[in-house]
Amino acid sequence: MKLRAGAACVVAAALAVTAGVLACATTPLRAPVADVAALPSSHALASVDWRAAGDEAFADLRSYLMADTTNPPGNERRGAEVLAALLAGDGIEAAVLPLHDAPERANLIARLPASAPSGQGALCLISHLDVVSAEPSRWPAGRGPFDGAVSTDDASGEQLVWGRGALDMKVLGLLEVATLRWLKRLQVPLTRDVVLLAVADEEVASKGMVEALAQHWDQLGCSHAVNEGGLGIEDALVDGQVAFGISVAEKGVLWLRVRAVGEPGHGSTPVPRAPQRLLEALDRVRAWQRPARVHPALYQLLAEVGNEAGGVTGFVLQRPLLVDWFALDRFLSEPAASALVTDTVNITGFAGAKEPNVVPSEVSAQLDVRLLPGTEPAALTAELRARLAGIEGVTVEVIDQRAAAESPWDDPLYRALAHHAEAVARADGVARIVVGPMVSPGFTDSILLREKGVRAYGFVPVIVSRKEAATMHGDGERVSKRNVARGLKALLSAVVDVAAAPSALSGTPR
Repeated sequence: MKLRAGAACVVAAALAVTAGVLACATTPLRAPVADVAALPSSHALASVDWRAAGDEAFADLRSYLMADTTNPPGNERRGAEVLAALLAGDGIEAAVLPLHDAPERANLIARLPASAPSGQGALCLISHLDVVSAEPSRWPAGRGPFDGAVSTDDASGEQLVWGRGALDMKVLGLLEVATLRWLKRLQVPLTRDVVLLAVADEEVASKGMVEALAQHWDQLGCSHAVNEGGLGIEDALVDGQVAFGISVAEKGVLWLRVRAVGEPGHGSTPVPRAPQRLLEALDRVRAWQRPARVHPALYQLLAEVGNEAGGVTGFVLQRPLLVDWFALDRFLSEPAASALVTDTVNITGFAGAKEPNVVPSEVSAQLDVRLLPGTEPAALTAELRARLAGIEGVTVEVIDQRAAAESPWDDPLYRALAHHAEAVARADGVARIVVGPMVSPGFTDSILLREKGVRAYGFVPVIVSRKEAATMHGDGERVSKRNVARGLKALLSAVVDVAAAPSALSGTPR
């Protein structure tokens, strides 16, 4: 979705001004860091050769991508052992913990303890080891999902590494490992523990995170976490501008089965039976228009976008009332954007029929429902059941449900991530970038962490085009060396600022 200052928007803004809307409230912007030189990262990381650090991380990511951890079946132990070996190279002990029912699947936990404990909970760096499946025949020749191929982009001249997980999410996992290694090398004095947790099975059933929280929560002790969920997208909302969203919330999930029953019969007799009842129910589902609702995080992100963009577009986007009046329809006109402002109900599959000439006594459809913060799964289920009332033989069954969860963005970790995402990108020549909070339309293991009271933030410190972002779970997934180097500097700097002693001095790498 693009937001441009077209003629209609100009007219709308003029009418708003005439009506006295100029006085309507604006969304406060994120305050800049008052004294960058006073940040712990400005001193503790002064000796780092960032070019060499980026080269090292890029080579290590290539090795990690070559470990096939496709889920199913998983085999995440392969990835865990790659990361454990990298940590061991800097004297950091990591525990590779097999899942209880699958020894070839494993989680990994490593910890750097605080040298001057402040009493804060641990800062946990979270990633998942598994990746989704890929179709090698659809990838470029010699650049398969697990080849670890490196190429040079013809347009930009940048080096790229190809592989399933290059963006989702082995790049963040590797950068988190590199962060621990640099903290250890530089002997950064920590005021809180920094814990690395890489889990199995996030892409399917979150067994790894469920097991880690059930068996090792006391050992983890997270109060804050960095996980997947947000990244920078070129031309996301305004042409020429990078919008970097940090995920502070994820929509809840509600998986439903709509079931219809009736008398079985011969397919040659077209009388109303279970399939027709199901179709009637699904027609009502498809016609169900959920009301639009803008989450405060989206208002904040749009305000940051508008402040940088300026003009009429900027004026509108910085004012929630005008966003509701003039921008909301643009969101609703595109499915991906609509998911940010509505509860979505998506029909994802069917079951019941076996032979084409037999009308079964039972058929069903699966619904994937995603819920904005504030919508309770039970309430929406009740609303759906009321909507389908009166259709004989139709019932609604809950398969699984989990309410949305969110973390505040008035938080030191969020502010550190936002500051360094922007500052590092600008220092690398990205002239137009804004950073703001967002609600992710999907969910990650952060939803489980937030249920434990953890403040979790989705932050993959890369900047990609829309086309490149589409390779996640798609064909030709890849990431540039420039993104890896830039991402390491942003993540490591943010971690130092929230976990190191204020007086942290520059260390000499060992």
